[in-house]
Amino acid sequence: MTIRPARRSEAQPPQPYPLKLSTAALLGAGLISAATVCAQEAAPAPKAVDNVVTVTGSRIAARGFNQPTPTTTLTADDIEKSAEPNIFNTIAQLPALQGSTGSQVLTYSTSSGQQGLSAFSLRGLGAFRTLTLLDGQRVVPANVTGVTDISQFPQLLVKRVDVVTGGASASYGSDAVGGVVNFITDKKFKGFKANIEGGETTYHDDKNVTLQAAWGRGFLDDKLHVVVSVERSKEDGIPPNGFGAGPGPNGRTAFKAPAFQTRPFAQTTDGKPQIYDIRNAQNYQYNLYGLITSGPLQGTAFGDGGVPYKFNYGSNGVPDGKGGVSGCISPFCVGGDLSGVSANTTTLASELKRENAYTRIGYAINDDHEIYMTINAAEVNSQNQPNGGAPKNANLTIQCDNPFLPASIAAACAANNITSFQYGTANANLPKYISVVPTRRMARYVIGADGRFDAGGTTWSYNGYYQRGINRTDLYVNNITLTPRYNAAIDAIRLPDGSIVCRNVVARNSGCQPLNIIGNVPQSTGALAYVMPPNGPQQHARQTQDVASFNVSGEPLALWAGPLAVATGLEYRREAYTVRADPYGNGVTADSPNSPAYPADPLLNTSSGANWFAGNYHNGSGAYSVREAYLEVNLPLFKSAGLGEANLNVAGRGTSYSTAGNAKTWKIGGTWKTSIDGVRLRAVTSRDVRAPNLSELFAPVVITNNVVNHKGTTLTVQQQVTGNPALKPEVARSTELGIVLAQPRWAPGFSASFDYYTIKVNGVISTLGLQQEVDLCDAGHQDLCAAMVLDSAVPTNNYVRLQQFNLASLKLKGYDIETSYRGSMAGLGLPGMFTLRALATHTIDNITDSGVPGTIPTQGAGVNMGTTPRWKLLASQGWSSDSGSLTLSERWISNGVYSNEYIECQTNCPVSTPIHQTIDNNHMKGVLYVDLGATYKVSENVMAYAKIDNLANRNAPTSGNGINPSLYDLFGRMYRAGVRFTF
Repeated sequence: MTIRPARRSEAQPPQPYPLKLSTAALLGAGLISAATVCAQEAAPAPKAVDNVVTVTGSRIAARGFNQPTPTTTLTADDIEKSAEPNIFNTIAQLPALQGSTGSQVLTYSTSSGQQGLSAFSLRGLGAFRTLTLLDGQRVVPANVTGVTDISQFPQLLVKRVDVVTGGASASYGSDAVGGVVNFITDKKFKGFKANIEGGETTYHDDKNVTLQAAWGRGFLDDKLHVVVSVERSKEDGIPPNGFGAGPGPNGRTAFKAPAFQTRPFAQTTDGKPQIYDIRNAQNYQYNLYGLITSGPLQGTAFGDGGVPYKFNYGSNGVPDGKGGVSGCISPFCVGGDLSGVSANTTTLASELKRENAYTRIGYAINDDHEIYMTINAAEVNSQNQPNGGAPKNANLTIQCDNPFLPASIAAACAANNITSFQYGTANANLPKYISVVPTRRMARYVIGADGRFDAGGTTWSYNGYYQRGINRTDLYVNNITLTPRYNAAIDAIRLPDGSIVCRNVVARNSGCQPLNIIGNVPQSTGALAYVMPPNGPQQHARQTQDVASFNVSGEPLALWAGPLAVATGLEYRREAYTVRADPYGNGVTADSPNSPAYPADPLLNTSSGANWFAGNYHNGSGAYSVREAYLEVNLPLFKSAGLGEANLNVAGRGTSYSTAGNAKTWKIGGTWKTSIDGVRLRAVTSRDVRAPNLSELFAPVVITNNVVNHKGTTLTVQQQVTGNPALKPEVARSTELGIVLAQPRWAPGFSASFDYYTIKVNGVISTLGLQQEVDLCDAGHQDLCAAMVLDSAVPTNNYVRLQQFNLASLKLKGYDIETSYRGSMAGLGLPGMFTLRALATHTIDNITDSGVPGTIPTQGAGVNMGTTPRWKLLASQGWSSDSGSLTLSERWISNGVYSNEYIECQTNCPVSTPIHQTIDNNHMKGVLYVDLGATYKVSENVMAYAKIDNLANRNAPTSGNGINPSLYDLFGRMYRAGVRFTF
């Protein structure tokens, strides 16, 4: 597709950061005409038609079309001035984007497979409810949740990004519940350009280097056009600091071992809070190198050389011999021996390497028709450490005849008439810590055509394409223990000949060597190789996407107020995945057999796997197909000097899913350019859907044993966690009302907009707990009863399938504000232009109703441990001239709470309940970040630039859950500088 926006005068200086250019800002910047809103690429316009555009929130291509859905646009100048090594970081700063993932999210995770995945989330609805497109086309997802990885997109050739902040399923199909993010590339780029950038934080970490180059040229009298780009970027991330309460990595001061102490509900009749928000928290179920956690020897710790000592619990705590500690609230004390705190052993930001190669070859058959091909190959590598060691929370049993125990402890066992004791350790003396290394490789091929033809007296624009996308993810976990082997290795005995061996004869005969975890002592090489084999958990996933699409648009009728514009199209899509895992995590199957890398071991569970400390991946596969057709119509209602101009925009889409059945989506909206100078009104309401993704439909079965209460009887059941092929699409209803002030004559250069939105999503796909599912079945929910057997004559045949169901609902409400002013400095006798901009999103409601009896809807707005603060703001003040620019920008997150359902109190607290728990502190601070950027034109072809993010080096606030990477900046002050070349 191509675009025909109004040209910006070459004399105009480039637009300064930051980034927000919707209706008001685009008009204020002079990038589009007063009748055009946030242009997206469309098919080439008919020769007789000028300024024909397609808006990302719509498929209509028509003169003077104002789409009703608010859209934010980022230009190439905006992106360049943000000076981020990954365009994802630039876009994620927009206020409407809340809960996006990135290099600092999920770094604590071993098993998610989403580490280092850059994905957008609009309105805090989650990445899987935000549709991300490349040139209006879908991109193969990077994992089974259907989420694309922005790091795999070609970034240097991006000339504009449109962010539609409203439902767009009628135009683009499933997943566009929160909106659409559309990357638009420069398909006709000519010449050569390059970018070299480097940076690091004030703590001398997250050192990053970005190299980008692009070339474009026309051949055969410009009928053949070739564009090529290559990119390489490396971000070192922020490594973990190590065990202990602080400081944080490389001197960061924000981390102070936070935690929530939570008392049992029954104890809250004393008028005190149930939850305490504490710092310098020490988990008393383990320490750095080993701690006896129960019995008469409770409180005995082991240090260097295995020497025992009395553990300092903090909080003046005294062990009670039963696993508890007076003065502490399980499992935390405050202060004391903090050397074993493990939360500071997590990577703060993942290492991220990105390589991308992209080419587009287009051939104009004639003035009306072009065929093209694009190829995009990308590889993204990330690495994180979820935690140091392998913490064991008082869940180990050490026998008193263990020969690694000091003689004094063996004697104490005998004196107290015990043969074993409970034990916990951080396993800090393991020589290497867990490392998770995902690699995502994408290959995407597109062939297509666009152009125009005459039919029925109308010139029609068309575009069609076929896409084949393949994403392969190889995930390796290194330096991790096999739990059955670990348990066998730590249970040692001494034979009559004096040698120390594993107690379990079967384990001993299969290679077990004893492991000494009593204190900080040298580890046996053989024992380490046994419990931590060289080949750890592995997951190899292959995701494919095939898309065929054909779209037509035109203006078949001339009406009283302008032409009737229509757009229609058909689309077919098929999504499929396969996952293969190692036999130790998955269990031994034909697809995951034992091998020299994973030899058979009688100690390991071969049926259900789950033998690793973490990272127990399972095999799976699944596929579904989608057939869709849509029609969109733009009807001009009136056009007069007295009333102004108005149009009605209507769209409908019919969709057939091979798994979830049929779904219908629609949109009704309109705009009114009033007779009041510069004032325009817009409104839109839509029905949108999100179809269940491959993971929700076809997640592999994971079986464990568990207990459940069924009609007053405790039963042992097989707990089967699996996908649910019977899921239906989530259905959303979105409404937006807005007013736009676009450069009135009485305020030239000034634009503003206000948009109010509501979104309600029903049938939200959610997971229930084991007991919740049984209770709902007992209450009469027959669809859930079909997922279990609880009355089998053979008790071992009883099971409960834990699946996802369409039970929950979401309600969101809020508003967006934008303002911009652009003017000349000539009045002050100074060169250049200045620009003032501000964008803000206020979330009034973000309510989740689980649909589970006994629960209440929860309010997520203003919960700063979540993703939707009450206010998120982005503002800037910029000056620019022919020689360079200077921009000051601000990012603000408002103050919030830990939970809107908590009751804050210190004394005279009500009795705490599961619905309304009491807490001593329910405040989480917001933060203001200030950034400073500058560019300088060295020569006609060379531009130098520099940027400082978080100028004041503001720390992220902490809660009892730690730092929220979805909301706050964890990096601290960041310096970047680079040079751009254009020839």
